[in-house]
Amino acid sequence: MINIAVMGYGTVGSGVVEVIDTNGERIAQRIGDALNVKYVLDIRDFPEDPIQEKVIHDFETIISDDEIQIVVEVMGGIEPAYTFVKRSLLAGKCVVTSNKALVAKHGAELLSIAKEKNINFLFEASVGGGIPIIRPLNSSLTADEIEEITGILNGTTNYMLTKMFYEGADYASVLKEAQDNGYAERNPEADVEGYDACRKIAILSSLISGQQVDFEDIYCEGITQITVEDMRYAKAMGTTIKLLASSKTHAGRLGAMVAPCMLYPDHPLYNVNGVFNAIFVHGNVLGDAMFYGSGAGKLPTASAVVSDVVEAAKNLNRNVMTMWKEEKLRLEDKSSMKRRFFIRMKGNVEEKIEDIRYSFGDVEIVKVDGLDGEFGFVTPIMMEGDYDTRAKSYEDQILHMIRIED
Repeated sequence: MINIAVMGYGTVGSGVVEVIDTNGERIAQRIGDALNVKYVLDIRDFPEDPIQEKVIHDFETIISDDEIQIVVEVMGGIEPAYTFVKRSLLAGKCVVTSNKALVAKHGAELLSIAKEKNINFLFEASVGGGIPIIRPLNSSLTADEIEEITGILNGTTNYMLTKMFYEGADYASVLKEAQDNGYAERNPEADVEGYDACRKIAILSSLISGQQVDFEDIYCEGITQITVEDMRYAKAMGTTIKLLASSKTHAGRLGAMVAPCMLYPDHPLYNVNGVFNAIFVHGNVLGDAMFYGSGAGKLPTASAVVSDVVEAAKNLNRNVMTMWKEEKLRLEDKSSMKRRFFIRMKGNVEEKIEDIRYSFGDVEIVKVDGLDGEFGFVTPIMMEGDYDTRAKSYEDQILHMIRIED
């Protein structure tokens, strides 16, 4: 029997226990041994739940019990999760986590400790929820040089943008609906400002580059400025708008960004709607691959956590994870990234077109019936820095800019 401890009995923690209870026989068949949840660590009690007999309130109980071979951390946040996880690894216990903030900040150090102890620190659920992406990058795609990872990595914002696009609803109303449906927190900042997606692409960037990528170094822009008018222009152009997290190699340098982007129908992420997530990967040998599924939610995330528990149980005395160095990777400067830009501008297009073409080049004008006093246009491909320079002359006239992902 393999004994595990679950730290945190919230949405994901209770889901982990449920998955093990529901699929215990099949899991045991795949491991060759039975999994047993011996402890559940939480500050609360759960008197109406059968789990109560396993609930403990002191982390020292887990550390001091040599029978605990795998620790599952689903508490969230940096502390006390970091302290508990580090001490567990140093004590020779494998750790499985869904905590993206922890992995993004301390992943290199915790992986290093696990390697030294010949155990595993696994975090599949920290990026794609129920979508497998860490393990494919760690094993199936190791023959490739990964040149691009672009994903819709946040189900909340994808749900909101889908509603805005297809129903013509405004940002405030779809946010309230997302909160009412349990897709968005009462404080939705981590989702709508892009911070959640940013931590996830930082983890993926670290994994494919082999060096620490700090999420604070990644340009991050959320969806709070997306409007009904933006969606009307997107429809007129035959595009949709998605919050993309991307990591791409340009001339040997890795560049990463999180921002809303317009996608044309031939883009692989165009039809990813609702709370679903998807991750597009391009390798220099493989070519293109897509990973698609439920990116969040109790059971999809718990499924990914338990799959890591199974992996840890099958490799109790063998380290299987790809490492990345604690040495920080210097990312490509945003200003040198190239793309096209969609711009909404105040005024009359006939009066301004000559000046705009002088400033931005051979632009493509976009008009939407019923939107008076403004117009839109698409620039040629240019560097972000060039766009910033040219746009400065029009700061009081530009209503909004959205990047185009070709």
